[in-house]
Amino acid sequence: MKSTITTLVQQALKECFALEAVSFAVEQPKDLSHGDYATNVALVVSKQLGKNPSEVAQTLLEYIKKNTPDTITEVSIAGPGFINFTLAPQFFSTTLQLIIDQQKQWGANEMYKGKNILVEHSSPNLFKPFHIGHAMNNTIGESLVQLAHASGATVSTMSFPSDISLGVAKAVFVLLEKNPETLTIEMLGDAYVQGTSRYADDESIHARVKEIADNLYAQNPTPEWALYEKCKAFNIAYFENIVVDQLGSHFDTYIYESEAGVVGKELVLAHTPSVFTKSEGAIVYIPSEERKDINTSVFINSQGNPTYEAKDIGLLQMKFDRFDPDMSLFVTDNQQVPHFVAVLDAAKKITEKWSSNSIHIHHGRMSFKGQKMSSRLGGVPLAETLIQTVGEEVEEKARDTDTASRDAIAIGAIKFSILRAAAGKDINFDPETSLSFEGDSGPYLQYSTVRAGSILTKAESIVPTTTLPEGWMTTTLEKVLIHYPETVAYAIEDWSPHHLVTYLLELSQAFNSWYGNTKIFDDSAESPYKLALTQAFAQTMHNGLSLLGIKVPEKM
Repeated sequence: MKSTITTLVQQALKECFALEAVSFAVEQPKDLSHGDYATNVALVVSKQLGKNPSEVAQTLLEYIKKNTPDTITEVSIAGPGFINFTLAPQFFSTTLQLIIDQQKQWGANEMYKGKNILVEHSSPNLFKPFHIGHAMNNTIGESLVQLAHASGATVSTMSFPSDISLGVAKAVFVLLEKNPETLTIEMLGDAYVQGTSRYADDESIHARVKEIADNLYAQNPTPEWALYEKCKAFNIAYFENIVVDQLGSHFDTYIYESEAGVVGKELVLAHTPSVFTKSEGAIVYIPSEERKDINTSVFINSQGNPTYEAKDIGLLQMKFDRFDPDMSLFVTDNQQVPHFVAVLDAAKKITEKWSSNSIHIHHGRMSFKGQKMSSRLGGVPLAETLIQTVGEEVEEKARDTDTASRDAIAIGAIKFSILRAAAGKDINFDPETSLSFEGDSGPYLQYSTVRAGSILTKAESIVPTTTLPEGWMTTTLEKVLIHYPETVAYAIEDWSPHHLVTYLLELSQAFNSWYGNTKIFDDSAESPYKLALTQAFAQTMHNGLSLLGIKVPEKM
């Protein structure tokens, strides 16, 4: 319908004012009493035409009314010149049947059909515990994966673990002294912190740490290499336990910094001096004069080792060689924005598509509201600690649910809190509101979906039908339901899951309001249609929550 209205307005612009290629919005109005769609086209073109927006809207209205299809019953002007469209009741019942027929495919599109999309996310430092920043990254990345699938693309996923650096060498230095028989994730994290501190305070260990770093980069068969390999395998298993087993992600491949560093160093050397410049024993990238936003960056340091910049440019070559993506999405903390601006600017001078086909999606930080939550989690909490702590809160609120359902509720609460924020925004996790079954929360969306499923189970003797009952008045729930496909499309275009979160909240509120004011199944002639509406709501919620990476519990 959005496409139909857009085409109709474009025709009106051409016929009434000889205007083409005009960009304007067609969207759900904030107040659904005004109609089902609204366009700002008159406000957009009025200045260009030198006319009052209301005058432009009236002229367009006259053309549109003469050419509207049967699915549009009313076209009117509101406010300073918005044109509103009201749809026929039959359109809503047809949409319900479409939802029921398409099931899991409802809302999917072919925006990127035939395209290859690569999503890189959840890239941990293997000698640091997997903390809440990584959980944010994983949540956003996994939703992007699901949105990419919904776009009709062929989707690949990968993680880029940081497994080699001077910082890793410092941690190995500490661990070699301790020579532990068994490893724990806390032990690795402590070794990283201690190694960094000792290196800063004691110059006498610098030579040994750098020797360890050189042996790790060269993969020399030394005691440090053997310990490093043991720690790496341990941490990958730990990472997969959280991200794959608990958070539900899947990775087609890992590309490690140690691999990308080798490729990146060769790439930098091969493009020196055409792209990179030798400077004081190092190799640097000096941006063009017009790029005042980019600082000079070191790609190979004076010890001859690749820096993070070289590793990332090596990763670009490996990603594009291995996957040849039409679109390469990668998710990082927003503090890395300047770093990637420099890397992509340098990459563009080597192979243009490495830069043009890459999309950097960045997120903010997570803090915690309430002294109880902050004290339980500590300074920079681990992801597993956050999941466990929220899970304990859920257990107190929902003792009669099974373990799998409690886990789904806890992880749903965390993911919702992350995904409701626009890209780059910081998040303040509040356990009280985040776990509420009655507010703007993940559990509220899950509970609404479970409630709809329970109604359908109880009324299984009645066959749902999308045939409109006599005298049926279109509900707000129906009016919101029809906008799901365009919301999915908007989230994909913008690569912003928060649009979908906002929509699902509105949809759940519409359902619960309707549920509270009507008897859904009884002996009346309206019951089969009401059950079809409930079924369409439940399907839409399942589909939308799946795109957010949130599971629906069996029972709540």
